[in-house]
Amino acid sequence: MVEQAKSWIKENSTLVTFLVAQLFTVFAGAAWMIAYSVKLETRVAIMETRGAEYSVARMNSMAQQITVLEQKINTNEASIRRLVDQYLRDRPQQQPPPR
Repeated sequence: MVEQAKSWIKENSTLVTFLVAQLFTVFAGAAWMIAYSVKLETRVAIMETRGAEYSVARMNSMAQQITVLEQKINTNEASIRRLVDQYLRDRPQQQPPPR
């Protein structure tokens, strides 16, 4: 029985080498997937612990910037209205052209 196995392996050495290489590749792929999963889980855990504070601070910063921009827009609108009112007040009334 052992002799038959040895002779079969010698006759089919290319096939055996290919199968061993495939097995190695499958194990390497599985190890890579496990390592990637662990790395991803670590990132998620870090984001859950630190990310919430960072996100809240960042959103507060954006809210402050939006408030400042809204104030500037309101100031600019008031300035434009004042200029237009002054321009229209200072401009002499024109008579419509005769037909």
